[in-house]
Amino acid sequence: MKKENVSDAVIRRLPRYYRQLSELKARGQVRISSHSLGQEMNITASQIRQDLSCFGEFGQQGYGYNVEELHTEIGHILGVDNHHHLIMIGAGNLGHALMHNFHFQEAGFTLDAAFDVAPAVIGTQINNVPIFSMDELDGYVHSHSVDVVVLTVPQSVAQSLTERLVHLGIHGFWNFTNVEITCPNPDVRIESIHFADSLLTLSYRIANR
Repeated sequence: MKKENVSDAVIRRLPRYYRQLSELKARGQVRISSHSLGQEMNITASQIRQDLSCFGEFGQQGYGYNVEELHTEIGHILGVDNHHHLIMIGAGNLGHALMHNFHFQEAGFTLDAAFDVAPAVIGTQINNVPIFSMDELDGYVHSHSVDVVVLTVPQSVAQSLTERLVHLGIHGFWNFTNVEITCPNPDVRIESIHFADSLLTLSYRIANR
């Protein structure tokens, strides 16, 4: 159970732990110390212990962590076993690529449907995901469980579309529009992905290596 005072920095490291533990499981590793896990991830052992202590007691002194058990516990903290339902708005190049290549189920999500305005894609399927007209969006949301909306739409409509979806009861957004979407409702969570930020971070590290 997440404590209310857990910092955003800790929360953002949790998926890294989950991914690394997934890799360790795939390699057949049964246990690992915080020191060894830190070496794998370039994080200090003390940071790992401090992060995990926010959520309870994990591991045993002299033994370390059971890889499978810790993977399961962190997955539970992240909510991957909550079976979230997700829809995508925008089935263009980026949306098409995400539907083909991103394994939503590994993060605990089911991608149920996508919506677009282009007649060429409406009524088709991409990787078994049906594509509906935007005219059907309101009715779909009213009749289906939707936890998160993936936004891969033009920047010009991102804010207004988000406001429309919030009015329909959506509280989670994965935003690929490259604009900062705002919402005064504290219950609404927006995770914005900015590809340029990652590339510029790499640019800085190359320039200052």
